[in-house]
Amino acid sequence: MGKSSKVIEVDRLAVRFSGDSGDGMQLTGTLFSHTSAIYGNDISTFPDFPADIRAPQGTIGGVSGFQVHFGQGVTTPGDLTDVLVAMNPAALKANARFMKPGGTIIMDVDSFDSKNLQKAGYKTEDPIFEDKLEGFNVIKAPITSLTREAVTDLSLDNKSVIRSKNMFALGLVYWLFNRPLEHTQEYIRKKFGHKPAIMEGNLRVLQAGHDYGNIIQAITPSFHVSPTESRKGIYRNLNGNKAVAWGFLLAAEKSGLELFLGSYPITPATEILQELSERKDLGVKVFQAEDEIAGICTAIGASFAGSLAVTTTSGPGLALKTEAMGLAIMAELPIVIVDVQRGGPSTGLPTKTEQADLLQALYGRNGESPLVVIAASTPVNCFDYAFYAAKIAVEHMIPVILLTDGFLANGTQQWRVPEDNDFPEIKVPRTNQEPKAYKPYLRDAEKLRRDWVFPGMAGYEHRIGGLEKDAVTGNISHDGPNHHLMVTIRQEKLDRVANYIPDLEVMGDESADILVVGWGGTYGHLLTAVDQLNAMGKKVALAHFTYINPLPKNTADILKRFKKILICELNLGQFAGYLRMKHPQFNYCQYNKVHGQPFTVHELAEEIINQMEA
Repeated sequence: MGKSSKVIEVDRLAVRFSGDSGDGMQLTGTLFSHTSAIYGNDISTFPDFPADIRAPQGTIGGVSGFQVHFGQGVTTPGDLTDVLVAMNPAALKANARFMKPGGTIIMDVDSFDSKNLQKAGYKTEDPIFEDKLEGFNVIKAPITSLTREAVTDLSLDNKSVIRSKNMFALGLVYWLFNRPLEHTQEYIRKKFGHKPAIMEGNLRVLQAGHDYGNIIQAITPSFHVSPTESRKGIYRNLNGNKAVAWGFLLAAEKSGLELFLGSYPITPATEILQELSERKDLGVKVFQAEDEIAGICTAIGASFAGSLAVTTTSGPGLALKTEAMGLAIMAELPIVIVDVQRGGPSTGLPTKTEQADLLQALYGRNGESPLVVIAASTPVNCFDYAFYAAKIAVEHMIPVILLTDGFLANGTQQWRVPEDNDFPEIKVPRTNQEPKAYKPYLRDAEKLRRDWVFPGMAGYEHRIGGLEKDAVTGNISHDGPNHHLMVTIRQEKLDRVANYIPDLEVMGDESADILVVGWGGTYGHLLTAVDQLNAMGKKVALAHFTYINPLPKNTADILKRFKKILICELNLGQFAGYLRMKHPQFNYCQYNKVHGQPFTVHELAEEIINQMEA
């Protein structure tokens, strides 16, 4: 063992694992984030998948990345990377511009041969010089050859050996950040226990990577990131898609209803379908439909039959569900439609994030078709808003769209498992009408909701469907004044949901002249930018919207307190246009980005300062 290296104390760091799709970077990043969370760090992750299923190996188009930001007070995956693991030249080429000055780069030097350098677009044999990385701490580790050496006496085929080299990189990064190996060792034993040679190979390679860190420690500093003091409880790493699924499970328990999911697989929403399909033990019924239309129609049928009904999709699928959403609105059935937004239009950027489905969610139906629109803002509060979307749908007998996005769906955070009393009961609107006097569209005075009556209840036979109904009897009606009345009632029913949602809150400096406004998954980046600017002595406030239709009742009261309103969103200004329509009396500025990537804190802070000085 060599001379001890310098240990640097820091509050938070970002590490990015990057390589070909087959290099296991998503698993490597996930295992590192789990270990850091167990250690007690706050974490935020950003998996970055290639859009092509089988992009050519060694090319920039095939690069897969996973960034983990960990430490104290972490709210975003980090703008720039402190440590980059580049398993091939393409990974270095794709990520060099995201490196912090003076950061650490770990290269699998075995893969940096002439062929791979050329495939990645390098013109010389010196990528460090070409990418101007001379001021960085570059660790040229022979990862592939040392992986082979660690398992030389095991009867493993070449493919299995190469697939285990991500464990070498992980072991080296564990050494770099003073992280224990035992949690990953336990994972390997559990996953590969039925394949002893593969299990032993991965364990050896993980240890070899850690040992390599000890060998190079005389020339490479390591880092110590202290754990965060957290509220006592049970914690898990959770991504947005699993959080959505689990939020619906809680809603089913709190309502006493059976959960039904009717969906068609689509990136990046499929994991919700997969997660709930594994919960038959909790009474969940899942139907993988043949298309998007069938998915939502089965959910509407399940709602008619008295189930807590959900359908999940992404932007292109939401377009296909449009007519059926109108049916759910006309029938006044509770259903939750989850839209995990991705880059568009059409198939667009299927593995990238965007906020461009907002206007589709608000208005993408024929006729006067109001429904509730909610947008989750962090991976873990996808759990909360899946629950509250279901609660609003059931208690108000109205369809609800829950917007998340690719960044939230795939990103992970530390999540504290809630106590039983952390969430309220969901009150199902059972009828108290007498069977002989039953009127399907008789409404309560407070919420204007109709009763939820299920097939098989003697004396409560009724018809629903896509044709307009009489305002009381529920019989088909083509009467113009009745149609006007029903359209008005359905809008008023939605408007009254505002009485049951929280007021809009202001964060940051409430005496500021400028109010930054955001919605959905931009929350962490906006909050961090605002906090940083306030720490610099610049007065900035933030209002972040979760409830979009209807808006919180105090929206206008908040907006009128500020001289300038800057709306930041990952589209060309859809929420800005919506606010201009709802509250035209205010002057709005916009900052928009449509790169398929989240905002960075740096670019937000820069734009806010520009607006303050304008």
